[in-house]
Amino acid sequence: MTHEDPGAADGSAADRSDGRPPGLPMLLDAVLSLGTDLELRATLRQIVDTATTLTGARYGALGVLDPEAGAITELFTSGLTDAGRERIGNFPDGHSGLLGVLIDDPQPLRSDDLTADARSCGVPPGHPPMRSFLGAPIRVHNEVFGNLYLTEKITGHFTDTDVALLRILASQAGIAIANARLYETARQRERWIEGAAAVTTALLSGTNADDALMTVAERARILADASAGVILHPTADGGMEIVTASTLDDPAGLVGTTIEPGSPVLVQLLGGEPVFVDDSATDPRMTTHVRSRFGPSMMLPLRSGGRLIGTLALPRRRGGAPYTAVDRLLASQFASQAALALVLADAQHNREQLAVYEDRDRIARDLHDLVVQRLFATEMMLESTRRRAAAPETDELLGRAVDELDSTIQEVRTAIFALQQPPTEAPSTFRGRVLREIRGAASVLGFQPSVQFSGAVDALVRQPVDQQLLVALRGALAAAHRRAGVSAMEVEVDATVRLPDGRSAVQLVVADDGRAEDGSRSTTVTWQAPL
Repeated sequence: MTHEDPGAADGSAADRSDGRPPGLPMLLDAVLSLGTDLELRATLRQIVDTATTLTGARYGALGVLDPEAGAITELFTSGLTDAGRERIGNFPDGHSGLLGVLIDDPQPLRSDDLTADARSCGVPPGHPPMRSFLGAPIRVHNEVFGNLYLTEKITGHFTDTDVALLRILASQAGIAIANARLYETARQRERWIEGAAAVTTALLSGTNADDALMTVAERARILADASAGVILHPTADGGMEIVTASTLDDPAGLVGTTIEPGSPVLVQLLGGEPVFVDDSATDPRMTTHVRSRFGPSMMLPLRSGGRLIGTLALPRRRGGAPYTAVDRLLASQFASQAALALVLADAQHNREQLAVYEDRDRIARDLHDLVVQRLFATEMMLESTRRRAAAPETDELLGRAVDELDSTIQEVRTAIFALQQPPTEAPSTFRGRVLREIRGAASVLGFQPSVQFSGAVDALVRQPVDQQLLVALRGALAAAHRRAGVSAMEVEVDATVRLPDGRSAVQLVVADDGRAEDGSRSTTVTWQAPL
């Protein structure tokens, strides 16, 4: 009876009494419970907890392997604190000692005394003592996904039965992990497809170039769980410059950062190949001053028709999880679709602008060829009639009609002048709107008029005075364009003048060196309105 008590303590005596292998009921329960959660990280945590309970270990860990680097990239533990988990993962480098033996030779491994095993490199400082050890690989299809590590069996040493149970559990864990990975990959692919569709919709909805680039950078950053989403454009000297950056951290220093011509990264990107970096801060290919901020990174060329139009970079924080093969594939596909959407959006914007130009030209031609000529002919007939009329009342009436027609002609010509200006986004300030009118006039006049502002024009000139002043300015610019010999012009907007009655006013003065109607040189137009 005394001999059977230890077996009963670990739940194996009852198993022996009915002929079943020790621990079989617990194994069956564990197998049934695995895979109930399709979320990968939850599945991995469940596996290590189940393995620890099934074998009676005090501590357990599941190390996820990077097949290319041959090292542990992520660690899930049971029975360890956060500090203990960090010590295990970093001692001494994540793949030495018995951990390294299991990585190099993925077969079940058992040791009864870590302190006496020559293959062991000891226990991390500050960690509780560990003697017994049991490890086994987890295979997903033919690939070693990771390893299970169990230490410090509560009842003594790990047995052959524990090894058998762990092997069965690891086999079932591989199936559960494969299912979880398929589910996660499908969900991840769905998110990237939805993101690419949202970007395409946003770009084709008519956003300007800067907003379009920010849309691509921000959506890619979120999808890739990156620290920043960055767009780079080729420079004139053959390098690349960051023109757009989306980040939740401090963006200072990102925009404007350049990659010098001849950089290995740049050579690869110009060749249409993506660049994948494990640690931006230490990779010798990375030469920018901001590389010390980031760890794993992807740099994806944005190409269209064999031409590189930019680069999408997605760096993660230092110490962040490396990008998987699925991450790289989905991000590359997103970059290809984003590049196509950018080109289509730019082409659509150009077509819309061309349509606006053509429509404006047609309206301007119609106004000039039909309306202005007819108004001018009518004005001439009225002027001739006025000169022949004898009655003073008729003369006055015809004079007013001639003046109204002349004013109408000036307004139509001003409208034609405005239609000939390139369509741009309206500035938000009054000063900006004045400068926009001046810049538009420069393209027609053939020279840049000088501009001078006096007083706080943005604060003082409000509606409706600002619109009235802009109309007067357009009229003066249009009149100057019609006069011969205009080669210089000065525009002054003064918000500090006083009217004779003492009220504050704004004054517009437009002077040019063209010929007036009387043949004299220099023409000045002055306009005032109370504020």
